[in-house]
Amino acid sequence: MPNNRMYFWTLTIKIIFLSVTTIGILGNFSVFHYYLVCNADCKLKTVDLIHMHLMASNTLIILSKGVPNTMAAFGLKQFLNDFGCRLILYIERVGRSVSIGSTCLLSVFQVVTISHKESCCKDQKFKSAKCIGCTLSLLWVLYIVIHFILFVNPLIKSYSNNVTGKQTFGHCSISGRDGNSDSLYAALVVCPEICFSLLMAWSSGSMIVILYRHKQRVQHIRSTHGFSRISPESKATQNILVLVSTFLAFYMVSTFFQGCVALLYNPSWWLVNITNLCSLCFPCFGPFVLINHYSMVSRFSCVWMRI
Repeated sequence: MPNNRMYFWTLTIKIIFLSVTTIGILGNFSVFHYYLVCNADCKLKTVDLIHMHLMASNTLIILSKGVPNTMAAFGLKQFLNDFGCRLILYIERVGRSVSIGSTCLLSVFQVVTISHKESCCKDQKFKSAKCIGCTLSLLWVLYIVIHFILFVNPLIKSYSNNVTGKQTFGHCSISGRDGNSDSLYAALVVCPEICFSLLMAWSSGSMIVILYRHKQRVQHIRSTHGFSRISPESKATQNILVLVSTFLAFYMVSTFFQGCVALLYNPSWWLVNITNLCSLCFPCFGPFVLINHYSMVSRFSCVWMRI
């Protein structure tokens, strides 16, 4: 009976990993298809540019975490050496950090745009788009350099006496950590991620307050003209709430489980798989929040114009 139960849960994990990874790849490439095919003749807006970078980072997470863990769930375990494991982990961490930074940038850009909408002119919009593009490029370069510590770790460990056992990820394993590299990683990666999350929560709350006050000011105008549909402010507020709450919820849970795995000497099979699944949730399901943001009418009209 225990063997049958274990077989059932193992099969369930296989199906979940395969489904989530497939859904994530299709979702992210659908957003890319929307921008590259439907909007090929149009210049991308600043928000669309942030979306593109966000989807690119999410795709890196799925390819470096979802695909290897799916292969490990189907029995192909420990198929990478130490360098290959560090390379996959490096790509996944760069994608995660850029995803957090891009989502924070998206939230801050939206609240700045809404708060200064009346005073914005075309020249200011061009400058802001150029600034956002430079910020995104800097974000990629910064985290590509910071996470290179993964390849410097073996050199640090050779001079350290406080090294733990191996870290196992299912599809591969690397030599253990030491206190110096952990402190450096926390200072360069963990603390900025916490600051990004707090800034994102603050900017989203500010944006909702601004939209609510604007809705209250123009409510009498809409009631006079007999508008019965949902206001643009309500739609924008709903999109903001869904995207940011989804991001914060998934990443907070993922960070909590990753901390548990890092602190435990020999984490259980369940804890490792749940941690991997939580890490894939936002990269896989986030694109569908963005896809829902664009109406079906705009998609069909875009395709019709191209035809």
